[in-house]
Order: sequence, then structure tokens, then C-alpha cells
Amino acid sequence: MSSTRSLAGADEIHTYLVERLNSALRRPGMFSQRDAALRMLVDHLLFVERQPEVWDEEHRSWASRGAGSSTGLGGMFEKLMPGGYEQNCVASVYAEFAHRRGWLRPDRLLPADEHHALRARVRPWAQTDRSWADVLSEFGPPSILCGGTSPLYSKTLGYLGEDPEEPMVFFHLWNGTTAAKSTRHELDEPVLLTVRFADAPFDEAFTFHP
Repeated sequence: MSSTRSLAGADEIHTYLVERLNSALRRPGMFSQRDAALRMLVDHLLFVERQPEVWDEEHRSWASRGAGSSTGLGGMFEKLMPGGYEQNCVASVYAEFAHRRGWLRPDRLLPADEHHALRARVRPWAQTDRSWADVLSEFGPPSILCGGTSPLYSKTLGYLGEDPEEPMVFFHLWNGTTAAKSTRHELDEPVLLTVRFADAPFDEAFTFHP
């Protein structure tokens, strides 16, 4: 007996992939090691949109900004971040690309004046030791949280304004261990390692706390 299966249409497939991408951006560790799932979802979305060449253009942009080695974005974060590589850090770069493509579904958009004020004062603000609670108290809930809500784990908070041309602002927070072979988290909540924003070479886009 033959069976007839109805396949999803292109629009339905596109919507599904956008939803999965937004889930992967928020919980990258649950989807795959490093950025394999994010790369696959982006590749599939660009195939559906018939613009696969855009992915090569984005890779060239990353390379021109300092992430062009064989280790890619992960290697760049390992080199620049005192806390080392975290999947949520790499997810934040994909979130910027997703925002430019119109795929990102933010949890909150900051009014234009609020986002401008954030960018104007965030670098000096980050020069003092800050925690996750400090960031939320000062700037409110993020537009996207990469890494989950548990205080036991590192995470990245991204803030996006109403103007799509303005850069996203990311707070990279760390909670882990400095002891070899230990999995015990040292802190009650993550602490701020660095703030990153601006379409500039990666090593110029970071502001590290003292």
C-alpha cells in the first residue's frame, strides 16, 4: 500500500529554521559543541533564501576583523578573553549576523534614546568590577540571553535598540573554576569579564574590566 506524505512548504521550513536558530543562540551548549549547530542552521536558512554566498561574505568579514585563523571565532575568544572560550560568546557573534538578516527574535528592544545612552556610558561603567545582577540593575533585561538563566554558568547578555543600524552591545560574564580538573563553580553569580560592541576589529571592540 502506498502512502502520500505532504511536505512542508518553503515558508514553513524557513519559519521553523528561524525558530530553531533563536533557540540555539540562547542555549548553544544544548545543541552542539562549539558552533556546529549554529553554522548548520545559518547554512540552511541561506539555502532556503537562495543566498548561500552571504555566508562566505560573513566569514570574510570575520577574518578581516581578526577571526580568520583555523580556530575561527572560538580561537579568537580563547585568545582575547581572560576566562577562555565559552559557546555563548561565539553565539553572540552569530546573533549579530542573525539580527542583520532579520532572523533574530529579541525578547526586548531598547528605545533609541536608552540604547544610545547605554552605548555612551557602558565602557567607563565596565571599568569597575561588576556582576550579573549589576548589569540587570543598570540596564534592565537583555534583548537576548545566550547561555541560560542559571547563576552557576557563564553567559552573554545582548542589548539591541529599535534602530536596526545601531550595534548590539554584549556583556560577557564568567562563572567557572580556575582549578585544574575541577568542575566546581567558584562564584555565586557570574561576573563581568568584558563588554563588546561596534563593527570593528574584534580586539578593538572589547572593553575589559580592570
